[in-house]
Amino acid sequence: MVDFMPFLNEYIDIIIFGILGSMSFIVITLGIERMIFFIRFKEEKYDDLHKLKIDVSRNLTCIGIIGSNAPYVGLLGTVVGIIITFYNMGQSGSFETASIMTGLSLALKATALGILVAIPSLVIHDFAIRAANKRIDIFQSNHKDK
Repeated sequence: MVDFMPFLNEYIDIIIFGILGSMSFIVITLGIERMIFFIRFKEEKYDDLHKLKIDVSRNLTCIGIIGSNAPYVGLLGTVVGIIITFYNMGQSGSFETASIMTGLSLALKATALGILVAIPSLVIHDFAIRAANKRIDIFQSNHKDK
């Protein structure tokens, strides 16, 4: 049987932080794209509500998915970190409080980072949803007679 614990012990932080960093980069990039879109938005460009809805809601699903799943990625890192801590304790045969607390505190940083990615992602998502709904409502009220 292959023992993955040394690999996980060495690389779990890089893997989890890399995933969360990538998620954060994607959200920032898409958030900036949405901000630029709404700043440059021209209602006159649209004659069809369906096309408007497609354009104003572009990339919102991705931002929402990242925002809602980032804490789970962080939690996965924490769980694996705790597993590694207990594995190392079992291998060494020592149950020192200092090593347990150090291992657990290092594991919890993944959850903190996941939450740190999720909060701004969900804020960006909610602001973009609000901006999209506002544009749709304005369009509908201006084209009620047509």
